[in-house]
Amino acid sequence: MRDLETTRTRSAVLIGCGIAGPVLALFLQRAGIEAVIYEGKEEPRDEVGAFLNLAPNGLAVLDTLGIREDVEAVGSQTTSTAFLNHHGKKLGENPAETLLLKRGLLNKALREAAVKRGVRLEFGKFFKSVEETADGVRVHFADGTTAEADILIGCDGIHSKTRYTVMPDAPHPEYTGVIGTAGYTRSKDAAPADGVMRMSFCYKGFFGYQTIPGEEVYWFENYHQAEEPARGETEGTPHEEWKARLLERHRKDHHPVSAIIDSTPSGIIGYPIYDMLTLPLWHRGRVCLVGDAAHATSPHVGQGASMAMEDAIVLAKCLRDLPTPQEAFAAFQSLRQERVEKIIKEGRRTGNQKAAPNGLQRAVRDLVLPFFLKLGVKATIPVYTYRVAWDEKVTEKTVAAAR
Repeated sequence: MRDLETTRTRSAVLIGCGIAGPVLALFLQRAGIEAVIYEGKEEPRDEVGAFLNLAPNGLAVLDTLGIREDVEAVGSQTTSTAFLNHHGKKLGENPAETLLLKRGLLNKALREAAVKRGVRLEFGKFFKSVEETADGVRVHFADGTTAEADILIGCDGIHSKTRYTVMPDAPHPEYTGVIGTAGYTRSKDAAPADGVMRMSFCYKGFFGYQTIPGEEVYWFENYHQAEEPARGETEGTPHEEWKARLLERHRKDHHPVSAIIDSTPSGIIGYPIYDMLTLPLWHRGRVCLVGDAAHATSPHVGQGASMAMEDAIVLAKCLRDLPTPQEAFAAFQSLRQERVEKIIKEGRRTGNQKAAPNGLQRAVRDLVLPFFLKLGVKATIPVYTYRVAWDEKVTEKTVAAAR
């Protein structure tokens, strides 16, 4: 059923089937716009990748779609985050109220929810180029096939092929100076499945973990490295080498950091962490970018997935309510840019604070951190409580107010 029969946008090509793609396709479907998702990979890779926390503002978007339960079924609740120093002393604990889940399982749940509701999805369609026609776009894929629609939306992540192709002059993602690693294990030394994510400021890095029901332990580690690694270098480092490096890095830290790393049987991954504050324009002609393709935050504040979901509902509303794609795209950026830029900057600040200081700096940090944790709770309130009402119409007045 169409929410607005007079919408001039009837069809959309979506590039990328990660987080933004399926959510956007479902909202476009509600707005009477037929969206087809094209994914460059030949098949799903639901077992690959690290994990993330989905915040209340992201879960609220899924609530609006009616698919929150589909996603919660593959995750576990994080009820609080405890912060410890390198000796294992607890410095403070903040409420969290987030959903912890593997990125691959989140992608799978969103994809299956979209397909179940009639969204068409094609794998093995690597985006190559796009040309504007008299009344739409013609998209070219690497296999020689094409697709036509009224608009093209790039949902293909921080290293977006859509962005590089359509906006070759746009800023590129920036390396934040942090390397991330992650793994999954079972360890008798880890804390029980009590809903607490434990994060430690270690001597030479930052380590966090949570045990979920069923006793699997999700863990991650961040360390600072000034020089940006070559593309694919960290991702190509084998498990045993990561384990040896991390055990050496954390050998002086409190129990059970090393025990958790050492118990990990396989699959430790590494990845350089990037962010991208914003682009001058998120759109060009009949092409628009969403999520990490337009603006990318580091994982330190747990908002990347939620920002992509918020983008999806806002963009769909703009396309539903405004007469042309170009007006809709401009309104979308106006409504979203200030919010996402604040969160990206906060992510960069938080990542910088994970650096291992010297002894005096550690002592000062341990003294003042409880105070800053309380401020942090207040700072998350406007982030977590943000809601986008699907039934509220986007008008020139609401867009002007955001500018």
